[in-house]
Order: sequence, then structure tokens, then C-alpha cells
Amino acid sequence: MGDTTGVTGLGDGELWARAVRGEAECFGVLFDRHCEAVRAYCARRTGSVDAADDLVSIVFLEAWRCRAGVELVDGTALPWLYGIARRTVQHRWRSALRHRRALSRLPPPPVTPDHADEVAARLDDERRLTQLTRAFARLPAADRDVLILCVWQGLSYAAAAVALGVPVGTVRSRLSRARARLESLATPDALIGSASRQELP
Repeated sequence: MGDTTGVTGLGDGELWARAVRGEAECFGVLFDRHCEAVRAYCARRTGSVDAADDLVSIVFLEAWRCRAGVELVDGTALPWLYGIARRTVQHRWRSALRHRRALSRLPPPPVTPDHADEVAARLDDERRLTQLTRAFARLPAADRDVLILCVWQGLSYAAAAVALGVPVGTVRSRLSRARARLESLATPDALIGSASRQELP
């Protein structure tokens, strides 16, 4: 990427317009701006931090390929990127499952005593992700998507509608249904502070 000094303060709309014209450094700024949010979505959707890292690269490669078709919501391209991420996860789900199963058959690496706290924290994070994934796995795919986008990623109804490609009313009804179902399926620990009951903007 080239020098981004003069473009880091631009909004998504101007950056995307320049990216469409071939200014790769503008796309680099967009990547830096939104990659962590996309990575968090992919991690929550797949339950795997490693898979999320791989998926982020694929999402932004696809975004670059389709950059002329970006759809902004309130001046941000993030809902559109979530839409690409959702489709990417769907397409890669089976191969990701095979990958995780293969990794699970490998012997665990030796634990270094000097890093006990770090290892314990990572194991706790993975345990929570596993609990969430198991709860989500019992929900229909449409319910999982709307719950992740609206609750954990914090999208408004309108932004989630763009990401999911459905009307706003459908987002509202799906979210209400998903909250009720998850409430009955997930443990309080997996919900991590009853996040599924937070209010949306």
C-alpha cells in the first residue's frame, strides 16, 4: 500500500469512491478501519479465532473485487462488509468444520509453566466461544445471523437489513424470535451477562 497520510481522515464513501478508481491505499485504510469488526463477526459466527483470521482475508479480497457495488448505511460500509462475511462463512462452513476436526486430532502442544496465566485465559476464551457456538448451533441459521449482527456486532435494524439482504421488518421479527430461542437454549455463562437482552439503537 502507498502513503495513506492524506486519506485516513476521509469517510467511507470517499474512500470507496477512490478505491473504485483504483487507489489501493484508500482500500487499505478501509481495511484497517473495519477488519477487527469483521474478524469479531467471523469468530462469533464460526466459533474459531483461527478460522476468523482466514475468513477476514477472503472477505476483503471479495470486497475489493466487488468494490464498485458497495452499499453504505449512515456513511459506513461495515453492514455491506458483514453481508460479504455472512456469505463467506456460509460458503466456507463445511471446509472450516473439516479443518477444525483435523486440528482436534493433533496432540496438544506442551504448556510452558511461565505462560500459565496466558494459557488459562486463552482456554477460558475458547471455552466461552465453544458454549456460544453450541447454543447457536441449535438455532436456525437466520436466527444466528441476526443475533450476531444486531446484538454482538451492534448494528441497527436498518444496517442489519443491508447485511442480511432482507426488509427491516424481517430483521425485527427474526431478532425477537432468536432472542426467545437463545434464552431457552443457552446457559447464563454462555450468554456472558445476558447480552441477548440488550436494547438496540
